[in-house]
Amino acid sequence: MDGLGRSRRGVIAAGAASGLLAGLVVGPVAAYSGMMRAAPMAPGWLMFGVYATVTGAALGAVARQRRPAPMIAAGLLVGLLAWVGWTLTVEPLLHGRLPTWSARAAADGYRALVADSLHGALMGVLLYGLSALVRVSAPVQEPVGRRVVVVGGGFAGVAAAQRLEDHAARGRPFDVTILSDSNYLLFTPMLAEVAGGALEAQHISVPVRAACPRTRFVKDRAETVDLEQRLVRTARGAVLPYDHLVLAVGAVPHFFDLPGVAEHAFTLKSLGAATVLREHVLGLLEQADAEPDKGHRAELLTFVVAGGGFAGTEAVAELFDLVHGVLHFYPGLDPGEPRFVLAHPGMRILPELSAELGAYALDRLQARGVEFRLGTRVASADAQAVRLADGTVIGTRTLVWTAGNRPSPLVQRLPIAMGRGGTVVTNGCLKVAGAEGVWAVGDCAQIPAEDGSAQPPTAQHALREGRTVADNIAAVTAGHAASPFRFRTRGTLVALGHRTACAEIRGRRFSGLAAWLLWRGIYLAKLPGLEKRLRVLFDWLLDLAFPRDITVTMSRPAKERM
Repeated sequence: MDGLGRSRRGVIAAGAASGLLAGLVVGPVAAYSGMMRAAPMAPGWLMFGVYATVTGAALGAVARQRRPAPMIAAGLLVGLLAWVGWTLTVEPLLHGRLPTWSARAAADGYRALVADSLHGALMGVLLYGLSALVRVSAPVQEPVGRRVVVVGGGFAGVAAAQRLEDHAARGRPFDVTILSDSNYLLFTPMLAEVAGGALEAQHISVPVRAACPRTRFVKDRAETVDLEQRLVRTARGAVLPYDHLVLAVGAVPHFFDLPGVAEHAFTLKSLGAATVLREHVLGLLEQADAEPDKGHRAELLTFVVAGGGFAGTEAVAELFDLVHGVLHFYPGLDPGEPRFVLAHPGMRILPELSAELGAYALDRLQARGVEFRLGTRVASADAQAVRLADGTVIGTRTLVWTAGNRPSPLVQRLPIAMGRGGTVVTNGCLKVAGAEGVWAVGDCAQIPAEDGSAQPPTAQHALREGRTVADNIAAVTAGHAASPFRFRTRGTLVALGHRTACAEIRGRRFSGLAAWLLWRGIYLAKLPGLEKRLRVLFDWLLDLAFPRDITVTMSRPAKERM
């Protein structure tokens, strides 16, 4: 039996002992208060002792956390499930009655619910204490062959570290380090709302240290990787040895060497970039309100977005809502003056969605006043204008670039096979060919799907790729085979502003207000942590009742490009 099996059985045994000990405390109280009823086929005390031991073993079997609050919560949940299974289901059968699970049956079993809840909470406390004693008394061993360096703190990297922490909690210790130049996990689907002023920047981000409390975090940038020596060198000179390296570096904007675009375009890849864009737009409104020259004012109030995918469509919709939502603060501006243009090389926007939903999004945004230049792309830009490939020149001070991404420059420097767009080629198990101990996940990787295509670079895929790569590392270090990554897109959602959206969930299409509510509900549920969900929910409620804030904190905001 390997260490994992021994550890798992040890936790189950500790859970059984915790359940029995908790039963010795709760049992007399329950009997004195009339909360314990004897079963007809065995003495009540014997049955309660068996129940206490079995529920404790169940808690030990499902325990994944090593902190007191989650342990107590898990104990309460086990107690509740035991109450439903025994008091509401088994006991009626033992007495010759069919279970009803009705409100009356629940009221009759209320005292048993109190006893089961007390027992479950006490079990959690005792199991946490026993686990802590075992960890303190156990000799500290250096994980052999289990030094894992995760480069990148996005969805895939954090998911991999969290799953490795779960393996460590089950008795398979890993020495895990996350290396990232950003100390937060960004919930990118809501980034456009930060640029539009609907959400506070900090509310859609989670510190990596908080998300992965048992993982070492290094805030730095990976400079080089020595595949032979298995070393990662950082920009500040640190050297991180590894047995397994997970490349989760994501993607950066790709400007295709178009003249002036990199120097003058805003991007939406980070919290800083979204905040700078918002401040820039509000600053232009301030300037335009005091600008007497109509030509110059038209340039200040023209906003161009390059790219008609999810990011570009959401960006132009949020900028439209931001400007028109605060325009009443600027009496010198007419509502018809702001101009919004989206340039896209394809003949329809949102190619990731069905043609029907793409046409719906186009019609809705056009009806609100957004201009679309389809079949053409941005060719160049300077400080006063954007030039399109069809020769059109648009005077503007704002170009938002969402028309291209490429993997982080780090992977371009590695002597490994590259795929489409410079991505790292992996096999179905997320392993990089020809590089021992190197894995790749997320936007920087080209991962084969079952139909022969590549897995799409979405957050839902990145999360599951991170978990799969952690499971495969654990399997390989235990001498087992890695498992292929298998996942199909569950759905796609895009917000169109003004309480409208498009959604495609498992082949079913939604649009309008229903899709907008679905968008908000799904993404709110997927935000990491209860605190962030509440903060975002409050932001949304305030946005419904009050105009957006027009405070400009930067006197001359600098464009941030990543």
